[in-house]
Amino acid sequence: MSKVSRGSTAASLLLKVESVHAGYVPGLDILQGINLELYAQEIIAIIGPNGAGKSTLAKAICGLLSPHTGQIDWQGQIISGLKPNQIVNQGICYVPQLANVFRSLTVEENLEMGAFLRNMPLTELKSNIYATFPQLADRRRQQAGTLSGGERQMLAMGRAMMLEPQLLILDEPSAALSPILVDDIFTKITEINQRGTSIILVEQNVRKALSLADWGYVLDSGRDRFNDPGPQLLSNPKVKDLYLGGHQQPA
Repeated sequence: MSKVSRGSTAASLLLKVESVHAGYVPGLDILQGINLELYAQEIIAIIGPNGAGKSTLAKAICGLLSPHTGQIDWQGQIISGLKPNQIVNQGICYVPQLANVFRSLTVEENLEMGAFLRNMPLTELKSNIYATFPQLADRRRQQAGTLSGGERQMLAMGRAMMLEPQLLILDEPSAALSPILVDDIFTKITEINQRGTSIILVEQNVRKALSLADWGYVLDSGRDRFNDPGPQLLSNPKVKDLYLGGHQQPA
């Protein structure tokens, strides 16, 4: 599916985060006026040092955290302040970094749990997930807790995809994975996006994330410090010095 450039008049703005302040303790905001835009069919990468507010921003978009000030719009409607289940109903799914599968349930049962809002037969939906993640098809009767780290991450993504979301938010999908499995995960992310799902990718693997992303946001101390097309951010000297270990680090 071809993408429409965000600079085009045909570009469709899906998500707008405007001057959002949010945190977990009253009077101590982690997000300090974040701004972000996501257009249809884009992959956006959110990068930055630990504590910059990346996961906090993802949780605010998903309704797991309510902004103290500012506003989050989805397709022109305000969603900041809605409950997580209401936001899921809007077509937004979130895959957290940790505790993202039901370990005692089988792969197939996990996928079925992901379709809790769907009042329809699940056979075709599951078939679509197994086509995207063939490893899961081979292990459909296996308990999720016995899967490898990469397989659990694929299952978490597959479970979210059972709702056929318009936006998939992935929080550190490559964390603690081997380089080969990281490549597999990023390949799957690309495939999902090419089928029309917009993606927000919160990621510590800066090079991989920005190489993949249509647009990137660099957070620092709860603020969006830089934003540009992913490849441009990757070659930005300031971004290199601050987040990639300087100019001499090999790609």
